[in-house]
Amino acid sequence: MTSLPLGASPLTVSRVILGAWSFGGWYWGGADDTASCDALRAAVDAGITSIDTAPVYGFGRSEEVVGRAIQGIRDRVQVLTKIGLRWDTEEGAHFFDTVDPEGRAWRITRNLRPDSVRWEVEQSLRRLGIEHIDLIQCHWPDPSTPIADTMGALRMLHAEGKVGAVGVSNFSTEQMDEARTALGDVPLASDQPRYSLLHREVESTVLPYCLRNDVGVIVYSPMGRGILTGRVSMDRSFPEGDGRRDDPLYHPENRAKVLGALDEIADIAASHNITLANLAVAWVLHQEGVTAALVGARTPEQARENAVAMDVRFSADELSRLRTVFSAVRINKRPGSGA
Repeated sequence: MTSLPLGASPLTVSRVILGAWSFGGWYWGGADDTASCDALRAAVDAGITSIDTAPVYGFGRSEEVVGRAIQGIRDRVQVLTKIGLRWDTEEGAHFFDTVDPEGRAWRITRNLRPDSVRWEVEQSLRRLGIEHIDLIQCHWPDPSTPIADTMGALRMLHAEGKVGAVGVSNFSTEQMDEARTALGDVPLASDQPRYSLLHREVESTVLPYCLRNDVGVIVYSPMGRGILTGRVSMDRSFPEGDGRRDDPLYHPENRAKVLGALDEIADIAASHNITLANLAVAWVLHQEGVTAALVGARTPEQARENAVAMDVRFSADELSRLRTVFSAVRINKRPGSGA
């Protein structure tokens, strides 16, 4: 099955969703807009019809690129974007500081105030060149704004037809409870948490909650930001502007552990004639409660490869072995510190 309904909402999404973070260039060391458009169209042709972006991905650039790429094929795609991370206002709760590929400094705030929600949706519609966002998601909780106020604004936008399904990202079960209550007869369609063979925290609370309450789950980083592809060798280095440069997961100490685990299960990928990247995504899609997985692509070849994961079927023994091997991988969050 290559598509599924998203929770209790009327929206159906492809099981692999194209994540367009890299289209914005920021964090990923730059981007080529033409290649990004080609990757999106190749993804759609391969059956990946859902596209996930956000205003903060390149400070508007990712949405603009997605908007150009979907011209002429809007009826074939589901457009998913987000609200709540602002770089152009001091309002809200400070989240982090960053620098874009051009060397410009940005201060990112979490802002889910009702007036900001409406303004962001209008800006996203303009950048994307569309009249309706299929799924709008709160990117991160905003501690400075009551969840009920945010959901009230989204209810109004839903009633106006500017947004369809309403979802959240990185929300706790308690925060999802608040959101569901405030949305009333508009279902909370989905949550978007991090989940992979290396990051399984959601299994204890978020996945069971979503199963019980018919909330879809769209997971991000199923390939551990690329490390589970097996293509990040021990001698690989990352340039300035690439966020993996400072990610503890890519420190040689942790990288060696992950590569060792991948060696142990490489025969499973080989037996299915798939890549390790396909294996990582397919494993996530086999987990109960998971609706879809976000996977990025910079080229048409990567996009087509990503689509393969939707057709993989692991045996119970293979799933058990994958879980066992990666349960033994202990990632040091402060490598070199002895922690």
